[in-house]
Amino acid sequence: LLSCSQVAGIKGVFLSNKVVENQVKTYITYNKGRDWRLLQAPATDLQGNKVYCEQPYCSLHLHLHVSENPYTSGNIVSKDSAPGIIIASGVVGPELTNANVSIFITSDAGNTWREVFQEEYSVFFLNQGGSLVAIRHTPLPIRHIWLSFDEGRNWDKYSFTSSPLYVDGVLGEPGEDTLIMTIFGHFSHRSEWQLVKIDFRSIFQQRCTSDDYLTWQLHNEGEVCIMGMKRIFQKLKANVRCVKARDQYISQMSDSCLCTEADFECDYGFERQIDGTCAPAFWFVHSATSRDCIAGDSFLNTTGYHRALSNNCTEGNLLKYSPRRQKCPSQAPKGLQLFTNEGTLVATLGKNVTFLVFLEEGLGSMTSITVDFGDGTAISYVNISSIDDGVKHIYSKVGIYQVSATANNALGFERIVLYLHVSCQLEQVQLSAPSVVIKNKAVNLTTVLQPSDVGTVTYYWWFDNKTEPVVTLSGAMPFTFSKEGTHTVTVQASVGNTVHQDQKRVSVYDYFRSHVLAFSSNLDELNPGVSEWREDIARVVKNCMVQVTGISEDQLLVTVLPGLPTTAEIFIVPEKRPSDRAMDEKWAHLDQLSQVLLSALNQDLIQFTLKPGVQVNVYATRLSPAPLVDSSDSGHSGTAVIMLVSVVLMGLAAFVIYKFKRKIPGMNTYTAEQPDKEQEVIPSVTSIAVPNPEGDKLTALDHVDVQLDSKSRGV
Repeated sequence: LLSCSQVAGIKGVFLSNKVVENQVKTYITYNKGRDWRLLQAPATDLQGNKVYCEQPYCSLHLHLHVSENPYTSGNIVSKDSAPGIIIASGVVGPELTNANVSIFITSDAGNTWREVFQEEYSVFFLNQGGSLVAIRHTPLPIRHIWLSFDEGRNWDKYSFTSSPLYVDGVLGEPGEDTLIMTIFGHFSHRSEWQLVKIDFRSIFQQRCTSDDYLTWQLHNEGEVCIMGMKRIFQKLKANVRCVKARDQYISQMSDSCLCTEADFECDYGFERQIDGTCAPAFWFVHSATSRDCIAGDSFLNTTGYHRALSNNCTEGNLLKYSPRRQKCPSQAPKGLQLFTNEGTLVATLGKNVTFLVFLEEGLGSMTSITVDFGDGTAISYVNISSIDDGVKHIYSKVGIYQVSATANNALGFERIVLYLHVSCQLEQVQLSAPSVVIKNKAVNLTTVLQPSDVGTVTYYWWFDNKTEPVVTLSGAMPFTFSKEGTHTVTVQASVGNTVHQDQKRVSVYDYFRSHVLAFSSNLDELNPGVSEWREDIARVVKNCMVQVTGISEDQLLVTVLPGLPTTAEIFIVPEKRPSDRAMDEKWAHLDQLSQVLLSALNQDLIQFTLKPGVQVNVYATRLSPAPLVDSSDSGHSGTAVIMLVSVVLMGLAAFVIYKFKRKIPGMNTYTAEQPDKEQEVIPSVTSIAVPNPEGDKLTALDHVDVQLDSKSRGV
């Protein structure tokens, strides 16, 4: 269906252009589209020559464009004041084309057509449809109009201007009985608009009387019962030049017809067959028409037909094709459906969930519906209509609940189940991962949720820049890093419509040493429990160790762990520059650095001032009494003696520094107890001997005081 146009003045009559076998053809219906037929071509052309056109290979095809411009005529025109008259442009042939277009007119609502112009003209109604005015549709200037008083059978030529006019449009004066028309245009492309008013009143001598009218009956190829009615209209006789009164053009008589099969359309779920009858479509379930029927009541059962809208036929076959009242059948429950009103299987803890229950068959006063919410609560209804608005329920705990609905009567039962995920709002996810790991050795990555119990959680794990995540339902995941370097681990926790993310950086080495550190208890009182504070403390501790031990900062990594009491972990990693030494020598070097670090910790040489009056000591959780080097190795006995002497001297130096140390302002941090006062973190630094990476010779470091600055961070 490409386009459709309703014929004004006659209900139920439409013209339509359809594509049939790749050809556009024009069809007409007299019963609102139930039946369509091709248009009969004129018997003769404008010159009176016989037209040879046999359906279905040849017929009349019309352009059905209706003008949106009120000042121009469209391709098809009809008026309520002139029922039965249709004027349109079109062609005669196998299909609709834009070549050799002529103007055609019908006076009997599309049964017969006449060719009135072999060029395109704009046609307007005058005197409420009693006369027709035609203006040639051309880009050239014109000076004539055509006037017809017999529905286009004959035309008189009139001159409306002395000079040819480029016509832009036509305007009729307001009012139903107007006989004045205004043509506007311009004499040349450079001239201003010209208005030419034409007064036709001098042509019409008098008011129309009943003797000036004749009657005609609407029909469809001889069938006078259309839409269940016989309709007779009045129209002016040919060549009568009188002025129509306002109420005369609507004069019509009608009488109802007996109902026949032609007055009925196929009902929902039925399709028209080749023999004209209506049969159920393949997808239609006829028993569904009674699914809302309650046993003991009655319902209207379709016969496959329904009377067309606006059809006014009476009696006859009306009862044969009308729906018939039948008693509702008693049957077992069937077609039970259960779902939430939002159509999802996710609910929020503490909020109402509305469950909707539908039953296609088996409704009745003896059919009960039971809804079990899966949390130990159930509710039953005898009449399903009482729960049309749904069943509401609130869950008090998160989890996955098996919700079921059961329909039961004396003839049987049916049960349906859905699984509802009840969750609460996820506020935060924290990823826990070791800062340093061994290459090709599995480590466990874990998460902590706030709140801890939120229901079903889906975890998405990304490693470095991989585009595809690893999806798990567990908050813990083992993983093995196969390459050295710094890697990024990102985890997302998804609960319902909420997603939160955390990210950690993990350093991977072939080998390393680590120790757990503890702090003096006064640090716990000022621990705000935020990651920024832990990062600042870790940086200060690392700088202290670098200054005291002389170990390269690239070989030390410090991580302050969350929770109380405050603890940390120190990692001693290989140096960045490549080394040709054997693995045993590399391990031995890390062991030496580890012993130097433990010695400094055991002697309380790693300490800092958190704020004025608060001195924090850092020490190993297990004080190691082992010598700095292995005494069983005679090759290093001299070195061991020197290191032992150095330890004694450093102990004395530490005591002197402790008595006479200078207060140097340092890094500012924040605590939960004193949010408005900045903390000063001042490291106290003492030098000790550190093994040289290139050999076992000890390098002595002078005593230094170092001020460490840090940026203030908000907690």
